[in-house]
Amino acid sequence: MKVIIMAGGMGTRIQSVRADVPKPMIEICGKPILQYQIENLKACGLTDITIGVGHLGHVIKEYFGDGSKFGVNINYFTEDHPLGTAGALFKMLDGKACDEVLTKTVIDDDFLLLCGDVIFDIDFNRFIAFHKEHKAWASLMTHPNGHPYDSSLLVTELLPPAEAGGLPVSTHRVTKWMAKEDERTYYKNLVNAGLQLISPELLRETLKTFVPRHPETPDKIDLDRDVLKPGIKTGKIFAYETPEYIKDMGTPDRYYETEADIKSGKVHARNLSQKQKAIFLDRDGTINTNCGFVTKPEQFVLMPGAAEAVKKINKSGYLAIVITNQPVIARGDCTFEELAEIHAKMETELGKEGAFIDGLYFCPHHTDKGFPGERPEYKCDCDCRKPKAGLFQMAARDFNVDLSQSYMIGDGERDIEAGENAGCKKSYLVTDDETINKIVDQIIG
Repeated sequence: MKVIIMAGGMGTRIQSVRADVPKPMIEICGKPILQYQIENLKACGLTDITIGVGHLGHVIKEYFGDGSKFGVNINYFTEDHPLGTAGALFKMLDGKACDEVLTKTVIDDDFLLLCGDVIFDIDFNRFIAFHKEHKAWASLMTHPNGHPYDSSLLVTELLPPAEAGGLPVSTHRVTKWMAKEDERTYYKNLVNAGLQLISPELLRETLKTFVPRHPETPDKIDLDRDVLKPGIKTGKIFAYETPEYIKDMGTPDRYYETEADIKSGKVHARNLSQKQKAIFLDRDGTINTNCGFVTKPEQFVLMPGAAEAVKKINKSGYLAIVITNQPVIARGDCTFEELAEIHAKMETELGKEGAFIDGLYFCPHHTDKGFPGERPEYKCDCDCRKPKAGLFQMAARDFNVDLSQSYMIGDGERDIEAGENAGCKKSYLVTDDETINKIVDQIIG
């Protein structure tokens, strides 16, 4: 599969770090950002690379050459005038620019598109498998981050349970794109990472309408505004969720934070080809105040210190994964849609404090009967309700978690027993004296 890296940006916000080289060539721990990307791609078997260059592009060409000393093959696309964030792709589409000096790259099959100023360490083979499974025109890599309020967020399709007693089904199909300027109430922390797999079919479809609408600038095309957002209506744009390390080097603060993460080994450790460690968290009484059953967003209130504790987990290298029993579904006290809104509020409130969860797993079942409005199909002895370990095992499969190196934190004996049944290294009980903050400090040191 071809890889195209857009590396033509000027990086005005980070010029205080270094202004004499293009942003992708700024060094972190002795290597340019772009070199980290190329080494990650090579490790995944992706060696056919085209780099789009513009501002100070000669610095990139002189450093990487044809890529042979890095074990890859590199071609270049040189923008002789601004083409927007996607204009170069259309020059390469079906070999349109191959008779020019601009590039030797022909886009005639699905390709991986990356921004050259992002530090990441990703198992791209998982991403490619997802893209192929969904027969997508575009698969957008998404991740949670500590500032979702000023990030572009995606909303995905959630279908009703396919069978009695089942869970809602995520199709991963993107239904809405929320820009940072858009009005929001509660939202899932699903941030567009700016890394995507794209089919040439999407580009060809875009051309049908773009050029007639922009006769004066037919080759200046914005990827988000002109290609991906309009493409949502096709139903062929999907979101791939990952907790792997992805950080935009847009500001000096993020640069220095990433530098520390590289030195600590955190960046590579989050690659899902590596075994992960997790701190599993109960919800009610651990993350939010325990006021009985929470059936409406307004009843959800963060515990004092909970966001701080989750933020510490985020910085530690452990995954923060919520494991919660939610019998409100079986009792008929709450719909799946209402529960999703409650969890969206949780992610929103955590995000305001710079914290995020990497995964959320809940059990909707309950064996007790006799409640007004109860749903009989959810009155069953399942494998997912704590103290059983079903939810832990699901998370372990999804995120390649080593349960023996992971921890459980909850406010009840059922949580402690669940952690033990899952094979966690240790389980901790939240009390008035042993707060979630204190427990997290004990775990991560």
